[in-house]
Amino acid sequence: METFLPLLTVFLLAVFVGVEIITKVPPLLHTPLMSGTNAVSGITIIGALLSVAADGTFATVLGFLALVLATINVVGGFLVTHRMVAMFKKKD
Repeated sequence: METFLPLLTVFLLAVFVGVEIITKVPPLLHTPLMSGTNAVSGITIIGALLSVAADGTFATVLGFLALVLATINVVGGFLVTHRMVAMFKKKD
């Protein structure tokens, strides 16, 4: 329990900083930025897999939730990037 509070603090600060950064990005740059965050979500998936394998029910549940959300983010990012690249292809 003594490590839970510092980890929760770091998590809440990361959420706050992430929301503040994303809301400041202009809509024109949001799609290219999203394709770049797929690599970060890939790292999140690796961390989530390690959490799922950890001892303890709480860590396993949080790891599974992180795994699901990061996977949705990666798939959505690739779909949006694919649509963005398709806009620049020459039409026959």
